[in-house]
Amino acid sequence: MINYPLPGTGCMPIGDPHGGNFTYTYEGLPESLFMVSVPSKDPEKALLFYRDILMMEVLYHGPHEAVVRRGSATLRIFRSENTGIDTGIFIGVEEPYDFHRRMIDEGVRFKMDPKRLPMGVATSFFDDDGNVLYVIETGAVPCEEHKS
Repeated sequence: MINYPLPGTGCMPIGDPHGGNFTYTYEGLPESLFMVSVPSKDPEKALLFYRDILMMEVLYHGPHEAVVRRGSATLRIFRSENTGIDTGIFIGVEEPYDFHRRMIDEGVRFKMDPKRLPMGVATSFFDDDGNVLYVIETGAVPCEEHKS
């Protein structure tokens, strides 16, 4: 016997087997960035920068990858011959000027001194593999001229 929709309802008698009557709201949509990846020629050596300089907790490390976290910022450092890239990763900090000053004292090289961007004050720096990472103030809101 074939189950056809019940007359006048558009519904199948055994529920909704193909989901045609389901209305999506927020189910299954992205909620946050869980983790980002940064390339390194030597993940175990790179771990020293992220652990000792950025003060990130080591969650896992092995010969081909490591995972570090501080707050909700989780980074996966993976073995790759392609390093020295602009990662496009923005790590949230309370105050980018304090971060900049502290990292200068640690000998970290910067690509960009702190400056106001459309989403707030940000700065960018190099890790030991020459990758560029960014920090941005977490409490920032878009500048009025950049709101749409």
